[in-house]
Amino acid sequence: MGIQSNIEASAASFTPTMRRLAKAIRDNPAIVLEKTISQIAEACGTSVASVVRFCRAVGVSGYAELRMSLATELGKEAAQFGSGLTLGAEIARTDTLEEMAAKVASLEMLAIEETVSSLDFKTLERVVTALDQAERILLFGIGASHFVAQDLHHKLFRVGRNVFLMADAHEAWTAALMSPARTVAIGFSHSGTTADTVQFLKLAKDNGALTVALTGSPESPLARAAEERLFTHARESTLRAGAMVSRIAQLALVDCLFMGVARLRYEQTIDALKRTRDITHPEQAV
Repeated sequence: MGIQSNIEASAASFTPTMRRLAKAIRDNPAIVLEKTISQIAEACGTSVASVVRFCRAVGVSGYAELRMSLATELGKEAAQFGSGLTLGAEIARTDTLEEMAAKVASLEMLAIEETVSSLDFKTLERVVTALDQAERILLFGIGASHFVAQDLHHKLFRVGRNVFLMADAHEAWTAALMSPARTVAIGFSHSGTTADTVQFLKLAKDNGALTVALTGSPESPLARAAEERLFTHARESTLRAGAMVSRIAQLALVDCLFMGVARLRYEQTIDALKRTRDITHPEQAV
């Protein structure tokens, strides 16, 4: 995972001082290359010691390593997407439509790349196997995460799996409480702090379900509440009506889950997809 994505993923556990540093780097990653440790501490209204603590919190030994990691990462991104694009920076008022579209597209491609490249495939395999063997699958997310859960529901339902998408928290909690044997409950939340989703997984776990968190924050309450954890990596813009980049990363992970399940019963899946396609598009049926 890149250092910028690592900062993003760790943000929920930061102190207010660390959040100021994270915001400064998020708004302009090059600030670390341009300023000394004393200068960035002064610019963020904090101390040199706090900057060092921030560096250690994001997995580097100190400011020198943070600077080196960012320089390497920004160099790779410039080579991949063009030197005129500052990927870590927020969309600015002065950006043209072309610049804005380039930032969004590049961040979404990076989110998919970093999510898949850092995926724990042993965990993915365990979750896929559990979904294949499940008597009931419960999916729950709020806001943009609900639409990601809806996407997995659509895919699994179409191939005949006993899957339920919960419409609200009370419905989700009730379903979690009444989990039959071999239930798999998946909670979706990029931040991992959505209280209703955390409660859903806690109830499901207490009542015997296998619980899975699909989140972008390894240290979040949702991750701690789950038995299995699948992580996305995304640098989300604050200028958004809902999740954008993180949603794309979640959808990529959902597709990995579905394809994994489909692979285990390949012929059955192909048959189900063909039959549902023929009934909905009869003019294309052979």
